[in-house]
Amino acid sequence: MSELNLLVVNVGNSRTQFGQFVGTDLRRQMHLDNTAVPPLVQQAVQWWEQTDEPKSLLMASVNGEVAEPLDAALRDQLSVEIYHVGEDVPVPIGRCLDPETIIGVDRLLNAVAAWDRIHQACIIVDTGTAITVDFVDGDGTFHGGAIIPGAMMQLAALHAGTSNLPELQFIAPDDSDVFGRSTSQAMLKGVFHGIRGAVQRLVEQYATQYGAFPQIVATGGDAETLFKGYELIDDIVPELAMLGIAAAAQLALATENADRRDGRD
Repeated sequence: MSELNLLVVNVGNSRTQFGQFVGTDLRRQMHLDNTAVPPLVQQAVQWWEQTDEPKSLLMASVNGEVAEPLDAALRDQLSVEIYHVGEDVPVPIGRCLDPETIIGVDRLLNAVAAWDRIHQACIIVDTGTAITVDFVDGDGTFHGGAIIPGAMMQLAALHAGTSNLPELQFIAPDDSDVFGRSTSQAMLKGVFHGIRGAVQRLVEQYATQYGAFPQIVATGGDAETLFKGYELIDDIVPELAMLGIAAAAQLALATENADRRDGRD
């Protein structure tokens, strides 16, 4: 990678994010549902062809079933090298985890971006298909965290596991209906406040163990719905993983340039 002019493709469990960076500036971003690979390929090719040279294409993924055919199609159509975050591009964060722990690259990228943003102990709440509540200490070391079923997963389980509960899309419950007088409001309230309560309890445990109350950053597709105006959350950063990819690429580029200067290329 000769310059930090990046097209980033971040493949999640339910949707894929696209971002274009010039330097460390995220110029544009969007996401598409992972319902089919061809629209993802089309979007990436369109943005690639609109991006000025020189440029690099980075991919991060927690969903191999989508990422593998997407990677193959992009290599075929663009005839370019695709750098995979976590493999070709290291994720620059220390880790304090059990040896057998399997950790998604998305959680590490969120941690990198949050640490790069505030440079102090923090908790990252990622509200995607699953919800993760992760802790990074004051030295920038990732300690893992908790995994909770996401809002849509919880609602789908209520529908699938019962005879009468309806299928719902997740939205914020009606604050004026305190008791949940309708079935849909009862379900939405249970999921909404259940997630908030779990996050609050985990934050308290982390703070007690650490001996200080870290800053809390939320990200993910449901972050605004769950946490907008919630006093527990210090900041909502929807593009957090994207910023983590850019930070990893920037460090990889700096290391590559240093190696060249030292004659180690």
